[in-house]
Amino acid sequence: MNRSTSTSTSTIRNWNIVVAPDSYKGSLSSFEVAAAMELGIRRVIPTANIIKIPIADGGEGTVDAILASLGGKRYEVEVLGPLGESITAQYGVLQDGFTAVLEMASASGLPLLPLSKRNPWKATTFGTGQMMKHAIQSGCRRIWIGIGGSATNDGGMGMAQALGVRFLNADGNVLGIGADQLEHIDQIDCSGMDPRWVDVELIICSDVTNPLCGSKGASVVFGPQKGANPDMVIRLDQGLTHYAERIHTCLGKEVQDIQGVGAAGGLGAGLLAFCGGRIVPGIQFMMELVGMEEAIRHADLVITGEGRVDEQTSFGKVPSGIGQIAQKVGVPVVCLSGSIGNGVENLYEHGITAMFSVMNSPMTLDDALNNAGTLISLAMENVIRLFVRSQ
Repeated sequence: MNRSTSTSTSTIRNWNIVVAPDSYKGSLSSFEVAAAMELGIRRVIPTANIIKIPIADGGEGTVDAILASLGGKRYEVEVLGPLGESITAQYGVLQDGFTAVLEMASASGLPLLPLSKRNPWKATTFGTGQMMKHAIQSGCRRIWIGIGGSATNDGGMGMAQALGVRFLNADGNVLGIGADQLEHIDQIDCSGMDPRWVDVELIICSDVTNPLCGSKGASVVFGPQKGANPDMVIRLDQGLTHYAERIHTCLGKEVQDIQGVGAAGGLGAGLLAFCGGRIVPGIQFMMELVGMEEAIRHADLVITGEGRVDEQTSFGKVPSGIGQIAQKVGVPVVCLSGSIGNGVENLYEHGITAMFSVMNSPMTLDDALNNAGTLISLAMENVIRLFVRSQ
């Protein structure tokens, strides 16, 4: 029997629906998620006016989302991956030929490592610095960099090393790469940096609001998901604290308590210390670029989502940002995600009307990842059927 593609309710009016998901990390890009959501919607409302705005918050998918909205070219560059292996990273350059769009996850991201190899004690942001260096050498003088989704906890030390900064121990020896080197820093020598950095406009898009150190800092909050055990978390936090102190002493810059610098294992702090610029909420920056508020203002319903919503989602992630805009203009928002974790109740205060998981039966993670598109479209169909019946 063929599935009915519409309901009598859906023919009464023209439906305007904004579909604005993040990626389902490890499974589907934000573009693929949006396409699956559209498929589910059209099974119920074939004639709906669907505006698809794949979005990101500074993490994985940021370059794709910006290039889709503003246009531009991709560049590939060979860099060191999180554990020093050679990989190919990508970044974008907008049509002006002047603005580079980077995401650190392309060079130093957690998805680049299998679970068994995650080790924030050794991981480095060196490859991210190599991408930045390539962009400058290619003539870019404005850089937008998303700093979510990292495998690292080195405070951007590796990034700075790739740009020519030397970190020396108490004996005057040059230190190597990795977070295990942070606690040994005595002096910082920036004389080897490219002088063109003085003229670069840098915008750092952070997907979280965490400071560098302490109970809400990079190591304590995000270290475990990168492979850190409790003892390592303590040492990582101590290393970042020492790092911030040396930056203050050697460079005269205070980076420890700035909101958002704890993103990407403290990369935000390193970028501010060595490259200047300003740190902004990634989701807010992206919303303004793509004109999200104007699109939502004319919608009957907004659909958003990400791979997993949990207590961290309300702190600068895509569903939270979408919800706050929709709340402002009085439009309902459904968050459709792979899974729903603990502590999501705050999202109701951030404009989310309802949340649903796409998983429709007990299944393994591999099954969920491999069938994400089908699961999303089926869940989306059910949500829309309920929505049109309630109108």
